[in-house]
Amino acid sequence: MPSLLFHGCRKAMIRTAVVGATGYTGQELVRILARHPEVELSALTSRRESGKAYSQVFPGFRGIVDLKITGHDLGRVCERAELVFLALPHAESQAAVAEVIERKRKAIDLSADFRFKRLKPYRHWYGEHRFPELLRRAVYGMPEIYRDKIKKAILVANPGCYPTSVILALKPLCERRLFDPESVIVDSKSGISGAGRSVIPTMMFSQVNESLRPYNIYHHRHTPEMEQELTALYKKKVQVTFAPHLVPLNRGILSTIYIRLVRKTSLERLHDIYQKAYSHEPFIRLLAPGELPDLMRVRGSNFCDIGLSLAESGRSAVITSAIDNLLKGASGTAVQNFNLMSGYPETTGLEQLPLVP
Repeated sequence: MPSLLFHGCRKAMIRTAVVGATGYTGQELVRILARHPEVELSALTSRRESGKAYSQVFPGFRGIVDLKITGHDLGRVCERAELVFLALPHAESQAAVAEVIERKRKAIDLSADFRFKRLKPYRHWYGEHRFPELLRRAVYGMPEIYRDKIKKAILVANPGCYPTSVILALKPLCERRLFDPESVIVDSKSGISGAGRSVIPTMMFSQVNESLRPYNIYHHRHTPEMEQELTALYKKKVQVTFAPHLVPLNRGILSTIYIRLVRKTSLERLHDIYQKAYSHEPFIRLLAPGELPDLMRVRGSNFCDIGLSLAESGRSAVITSAIDNLLKGASGTAVQNFNLMSGYPETTGLEQLPLVP
């Protein structure tokens, strides 16, 4: 990484690359990094759009990012950049990350390829892993839990979007073991950008508009990721029944989480627990008792809004969370991780993201 300048004691701008810069998360990374005061965007890659200027592919970036897109030549990328964001499909990221690390560059991977601590669950849900030794070196990139480890990391595995909405919603209660770990039911609604930018017949406008449908119940690949991290927080196996749904929105995730509490409590006590856990977190907004999240309020931002509801019995609760799946669920958290890895204030480049209409 660049060294401190002698008289000003200020770090030089960090040369940064985005591999897979034309997907949804890649675009969001470019949008944030282009205005990040400590970043020099030095390489953008895409197989399909190689040779074109970025602003030619996405005219909204004209005059902001006119950098020429190259193919996935990681040797050239690592010559130009000191830290590489990888926004590639699952499994495809494995070899790319390995090469970046071998060339002694830092990597932030937005795929699922390095999120698991053990090889077995990755194989079960995604297939073979060619670089299991890197699983042990990777740090799960959730700043609200692993901030200190991320600061020292060479490889950060950015969390999935659904797991981000669920883990942040349950973290304070996990740490105090306040709910039955076998009773967690998660009902999540996601916009269609969560499926990526590839053309998929079932994601076409006419198939999604004016519709709502569940999918992959009991078989969604984000379930073991949620269970891994919730179990680590709880220090006991947490089992999640996860029911994701596709809604006709461009972006956003709303998760509604049902739990049974191990002891009777009050809404005020519940709120106090979350307030103590998150009062210093820059991107967690705990709503007032009785207030519930709304996707419109987080769209285009790096915030996670959390609302708390309690049954009259005081023995069961519903925790709701809302995030922008492309930002707090992907690229925004990736930039948080970049800031931590690079020694910058965690909020740099993320404080005033414009809300997306």
